[in-house]
Amino acid sequence: MTDAATADLVDRALAEDIGAGDVTAESVVPAGARARARIVQKAPGVVFGVEVAAEVFRRAGAGELEGVAAEGAWRDEVPADVAVVAGPARALLAAERTALNFLCHLSGIATLAARYVAAAAPGGATILDTRKTTPGLRALEKAAVAAGGARNHRMGLDDAILLKENHIALAGGVGEAAAKARAAHPELAIEIECRDLDDVAAALAAGADRLLLDNMDAAGLREAVALRDRAGTRDGEPGLEASGGITLANVAAVAATGVDFISVGALTHSAPALDLSMLLEPAA
Repeated sequence: MTDAATADLVDRALAEDIGAGDVTAESVVPAGARARARIVQKAPGVVFGVEVAAEVFRRAGAGELEGVAAEGAWRDEVPADVAVVAGPARALLAAERTALNFLCHLSGIATLAARYVAAAAPGGATILDTRKTTPGLRALEKAAVAAGGARNHRMGLDDAILLKENHIALAGGVGEAAAKARAAHPELAIEIECRDLDDVAAALAAGADRLLLDNMDAAGLREAVALRDRAGTRDGEPGLEASGGITLANVAAVAATGVDFISVGALTHSAPALDLSMLLEPAA
C-alpha cells in the first residue's frame, strides 16, 4: 500500500483528469461492463512506479493492479507485460491516463539513471540526483532514481549542509561559512561548492566533508583530485562531487578524472518518459 501523501497525490491527479466525469466512456461503455487491462512496456528500459499506478486504479474503483515483471531491472525484450488489472471497464478507462502518466514518468527517470550508472561505471564514480525535481513529486522521483541504480543526494534543505556561492558571500567567506555551519549543526556533514582550484584549496582548508566541483572541465577536475590527495587527509576524503553540464556523452570522461560522485540534475528534470501503454479486452 502507498502512504497517505501518495494517496493524496493520486486523488488530486485523478480529480484533475476526470473532472465531472469521463463523458466518452459514460457515453459508449455500458455501466456494468467489465474488462481486463494489460500494461505493456514498449521500449527497453527500467520500469518503476507500479505501486503508484496500482493506487490510481484502486482509488478509481478499477480493481487491484498486479505486477507481473520485476521493477528496477533493465529489460530489452519488448513489448512485454508489466502489470494486469481486471475491473469495471469505465473505471479502468478513467484511471488509464493518470496511471500511465505516473508510470511512464517514473520509469523514464529510472531508465535514465540506469544509463548514467552504466556509463560512469568504468571510472568508478557514483551517480547522484539533485533537488531539481517536479514540485510535489520529489519522493517518488528520487525513489525512481534509486530504482535505476543511482543514489539520492539530499532530500531537502534540512538533511545536509551545502554551502554554495551565495551562502559563502553572505557569510563572509568560505572559512567563516564553514565555521558557522559546523557550530550550528555539528552532526551534519558539510559540502562546499567550488568553482575553481582556489575555491578547492579554501574548502580543503576549511575542513569540508565533500567538495562540489561546479562546472569544472576535465583538467580542472583532475587537478582538484590531485589537490585533495596532496592535502594529507584520510584516503579518499573529502569526497569530490562533479556537477554541471553532465551528459550521457561526457559522463564517462568525468568519471575517469577520479571524482567520487557525479550529480546529474537531468535525471529528474529532463528524463524522457518510458513508452508504456494499456490494452483492454472485455471480461465477463
